[in-house]
Amino acid sequence: MAQDHIRYDILAQDALRSVIRKVLSEVAATGHLPGDHHFFITFLTGAPGVRISQHLKSKYPEQMTIVIQHQFWELKVTESLFEIGLSFSDTPEKLVIPFNAIRGFYDPSVSFELEFDVAIDEEEEEAPAAEITAYPLDKAEDEAPKTGGDDDKKPGGSVVSLDSFRKKN
Repeated sequence: MAQDHIRYDILAQDALRSVIRKVLSEVAATGHLPGDHHFFITFLTGAPGVRISQHLKSKYPEQMTIVIQHQFWELKVTESLFEIGLSFSDTPEKLVIPFNAIRGFYDPSVSFELEFDVAIDEEEEEAPAAEITAYPLDKAEDEAPKTGGDDDKKPGGSVVSLDSFRKKN
């Protein structure tokens, strides 16, 4: 197979992360979520650039999911990350989350989900296979293919394997 000098896998992940960036930017500009929209965002707590309190880091040493719905403040979005204020057990916290640390984004109001494979150690020589799943889940459950494992509880989507696009050593 020819060597991929363009790195389509990285371009595809960046394009899908730009969807999250655009949505959060619009929420930051208006100060609220439109309609019934709300977001579940799962991210790696140990990823480079993530800033959360030591309390949250000890409670969620690998990854955590935040919900952006009714109570949030000071949402700021840049090209590479977002900052947000959220309350955890009545304790206000400020989180800084780089888009590259995000593993999943889900808006249950319209059944839209993005999933990313994020390497925990960015300096690994052989990163695990990257897969991106992007699917609006508004079709009947039996129309969408199922994914394996615990994901059988929700409608699946087409998984684009990016192995064929990875640079081979």
